[in-house]
Amino acid sequence: MENNRQQVLLIKDLRMSYGEKTVLKGINLEVHKGEIIGYIGANGAGKSTTVKILLGIINDFQGEVHIFGEDISKNGVGYKGRIGYVPETAEIFDNLTAREYLTFIGEVYGLDQETVEKRSLKLMELFSISEALHGRISSFSKGMKQKLLIIASLIHNPDILFFDEPLSGLDANSVMIFKEILAELARAGKTIFYSSHIMEVVEKISNRIILLNNGEIVADGTFEELKTKSFEGSLEEIFNQLTGFKKYKEIADEFVSTIQGV
Repeated sequence: MENNRQQVLLIKDLRMSYGEKTVLKGINLEVHKGEIIGYIGANGAGKSTTVKILLGIINDFQGEVHIFGEDISKNGVGYKGRIGYVPETAEIFDNLTAREYLTFIGEVYGLDQETVEKRSLKLMELFSISEALHGRISSFSKGMKQKLLIIASLIHNPDILFFDEPLSGLDANSVMIFKEILAELARAGKTIFYSSHIMEVVEKISNRIILLNNGEIVADGTFEELKTKSFEGSLEEIFNQLTGFKKYKEIADEFVSTIQGV
């Protein structure tokens, strides 16, 4: 168990502004090996900005970010080879075949062609899309593209994974497979940031939940720990309580009344 307490990420007083708008207001966070973190918050709370900083996409932040013990503002791009990422909206090379795309991604991460070939075919078989290995991505359904993105994020065996709405477009069987993949990855010591608006999934798969509201961490703990600090039972209700959003029923009632001409 001691190994699971190994620190892989340390954030100190992380601040970020776009012009006059402050998006992150001093985030402090320590993350350990093998944790599955449900990273949640309303749109505009600062989730995507945090992840983009950790990925090295955004550089003009204030504060300190250490990944694998290294200050990312001082140590270049070396740590990026140990990260996997599935963004909510991904740009994917539609004119390539799945094989060509995975070969390209694998080679970017330093894998030899034989390894990429073997892993690509096997992972696509496990996701029931091996027949599309030589098909152009432009012909893929949304679900097939999502499976390909998940495979691409994992093909180099990364140590930290960032998933933003990864279940989008997946069928029920694939969702169950993916949830089990997450559990297996965590058992293997991988650290996972899982961001989603589907609170039921976050509640079930995460062993730690971090709730961001207006650029600040307002809750951090297991689901059971969060429940002891709240009057409500589900993560969705805790989320609404901590973010101060309680008008969802009124808005829904008014929405339906409007379309019914009441």
